Amino acid sequence: MIETHDHGPVREIRMNRPPANALSPDLVQALAAHLGEALAGEPKAVIVSGLPGMFSGGLDVPYRIGLERQGIRSAWKDFIGLLERIATSPKPVLAAITGHSPAGGAVMSLFCDYRVMAEGSYKIGLNEVEVGIILPRFMFEALKRLVGERHAERMATGALMVPSEEAFRVGLVDELAPLDVVVERAVAWSKRLLALPPRAMSETRKTARRDLVALFERADEAYLEELVDLWFSDETQAALTALVHRLSGRGTS
Repeated sequence: MIETHDHGPVREIRMNRPPANALSPDLVQALAAHLGEALAGEPKAVIVSGLPGMFSGGLDVPYRIGLERQGIRSAWKDFIGLLERIATSPKPVLAAITGHSPAGGAVMSLFCDYRVMAEGSYKIGLNEVEVGIILPRFMFEALKRLVGERHAERMATGALMVPSEEAFRVGLVDELAPLDVVVERAVAWSKRLLALPPRAMSETRKTARRDLVALFERADEAYLEELVDLWFSDETQAALTALVHRLSGRGTS
């Protein structure tokens, strides 16, 4: 489910849950655990990567649609906790987007320091609306932080999946690279950052990311209950059920 590879001072955490790295509760928990281990250990920076051609297909809808309220609540809490751990990391965290990245995969990348995406026909986007999920406010704010108000509105409201070239043009990703060197480019960027005077870099990074960290102040228990209520709304359940039928059990959103 998770592989780790060390590139000198940089730890790569690679999702390996074929066929699509769908974000099941187990995978989310494993990512959080491996990230926590890396942040508490010797690595100076962390890269989250995926399968060739597929970074992550998003939430594991076929699994989650069978959960009762408490299960959905726990799943949302764990996913938000993972995003917060990325956002508040004292060490740089990068996304090596090794292919398609809809919904939850794209969301994870929003909270990273830097995003390298495979060039070519791969697409990325926050297409939650298409499957009946209202995009949580703090996720929209994180998207807006990267691409600006107009592009964020256009992409989120329209559930757009955009090609890698457009994602780069609007600022959703920071760099494009051939698929086979996406991780290599992310490692190179990490090492350039780590070569800077450490205190100056770290304190400036903390200041630059303060607004991103502040988004989680609103993700309290009441907000979690609101997300659960929305999940069980008639519209969302109907859209999710239709998605499961379309995917024939593949389980991505």
